[in-house]
Amino acid sequence: MSRHYDELETRSPEARAGALARDLPAQIARAQTLPGYGDRLSGVDAARVMSVAALADLPVLRKSDLGAAQAGAAPLGGLTTRPAATFAHVFQSPGPIYEPGGDAHDWWRMGRFLHACGIGPGDIVQNCFGYHLTPAGMIFENGARAVGAAVLPAGTGQTELQARAAHDIGVTAYAGTPDYLKVILDRADEMGLPLKIAKAAVGGGALFPSLRREYADRGIECLQCYATADLGNIAFESAAMEGLIVDEGVIVEIVTPGTGDPVPPGEVGEVVVTTLNPDYPLIRFATGDLSAIMEGASPCGRTNIRIKGWMGRADQTTKFKGMFVRPEQVAALVARHDEIARARVIASREGESDVMTVRIEAEGGDETAYAASVAELLKLKGRVEIVPRGALPNDGKVIEDQREYD
Repeated sequence: MSRHYDELETRSPEARAGALARDLPAQIARAQTLPGYGDRLSGVDAARVMSVAALADLPVLRKSDLGAAQAGAAPLGGLTTRPAATFAHVFQSPGPIYEPGGDAHDWWRMGRFLHACGIGPGDIVQNCFGYHLTPAGMIFENGARAVGAAVLPAGTGQTELQARAAHDIGVTAYAGTPDYLKVILDRADEMGLPLKIAKAAVGGGALFPSLRREYADRGIECLQCYATADLGNIAFESAAMEGLIVDEGVIVEIVTPGTGDPVPPGEVGEVVVTTLNPDYPLIRFATGDLSAIMEGASPCGRTNIRIKGWMGRADQTTKFKGMFVRPEQVAALVARHDEIARARVIASREGESDVMTVRIEAEGGDETAYAASVAELLKLKGRVEIVPRGALPNDGKVIEDQREYD
């Protein structure tokens, strides 16, 4: 097996930027023809959107926008370049939200991750992602086909049968959530069934260091990816295990939650993804997840940017005294006063009452003016605390709920 999936993974920054300057305007123009985007991209000169920086001027597309579009033009909301009946699959995710699925070579771009896991011809992958309604099972099956591996379509549950099949068939690789592999391994031990699993490609949950170590002690190299039902594979680990390398078929931005404004490398924010898939051109799609861009390139030789992995949820909407406060309202507060670097709304309790404290990073500033803006923009009165620049944690949170609910 070659070290890298293809030559795209080791391109120079200049070559990658050149390809983006060619492919991104075409994708924007493609999206502009779709009724599901409505007026969202009207007035945009697609030919000028040739870089990640230029993307920042375009609006963010959210999951709620998909639901609204699909409610008006079911089942795919006018956001695909092909009719629903021409796709290999149509999936349903909670919401419900419907996603298309293709069966072309590496349509979901999961083959790149499986190759990084060392999976290829001669392997049998026990695919323990779900096959019913939701797309994860098919996403990984499509990737396994791309790298030439056979698949045991195991799905979830029936652990005893799974352990038996893994033994009888000679499964060499696992795909599924991080913790379910341990369930299968433990059941196989109880049944006295030796297994040959040596590679694991996991996603859909946290891979805790202790669990990775346990797998390593069993002779299993376990790597993780970050993927969604709408976008397919976004980023993945290599054997270097230093962050997640962004896939070559997507563009990743990290923005301040509630806005589309990019944050500097290293700062935590919401993951916003633009996919180059011509069948389903999602432009600046907000995942609702938090992460941060890492400096430098991976030691494995892949040259695309890296992110730190999943660091929490960006949708921090919180209710105070019956009123919702949303991240975009906090962003509006920061935007109103030029001297404010960042702000954080904290929910706490004193006695039996909710208390809202707004901590503002600024050099000096007028506390009275800030309090007035808080009341106007957040629709609630709260305490204002001015703190020095850099005092707020770099965790992507703009709303923090410290109340105990037990």
